[in-house]
Amino acid sequence: MAQTTATVPEPHPHTTRENILFGGVYGAVLACSMVAALTQYGHTSKGSRRYDALWLLVTAAASALAHGYAHYIAERAPHRRWDALRTLRDEWPLVAAALPTVLLLAGAGWGWWPANGVEYAAFVLNIALLFCLGLVTARWSARSWIAAVVIGAVDALLGVVVVVANALIK
Repeated sequence: MAQTTATVPEPHPHTTRENILFGGVYGAVLACSMVAALTQYGHTSKGSRRYDALWLLVTAAASALAHGYAHYIAERAPHRRWDALRTLRDEWPLVAAALPTVLLLAGAGWGWWPANGVEYAAFVLNIALLFCLGLVTARWSARSWIAAVVIGAVDALLGVVVVVANALIK
């Protein structure tokens, strides 16, 4: 009986640009959603803003882990020894996109700026981040400036939808 040695195929390589776009958009929308959810009841003390920053950081990390794990098991192929860690490592843009909002909330909690109303600055920050991600990735794809601005605006619309939904829910 002949023995065959199966080679383990390379997992689908996600490019850095693909990871930055996906993770950046996911992280910015997640940050908008979390800020909307955490400020729904009007808690605006310094302590609650530090708590919000911590929860956003934990949620972004948990989302990155869950998404990385989903990629890992979705491959449905034999894996090499360190493939799981490589897949999780590729999720860094999701957490990185949430960090500016974490800093904004933590800064309000530390008294660097007023804790009341910081959610509006967080919404604007994330909408701008979504616009920039759309614009940059469209330019990376050799789109014209007009097309890139339109794509950036459509990406920013994701954040606007979250803000409007938050306003309607309150």
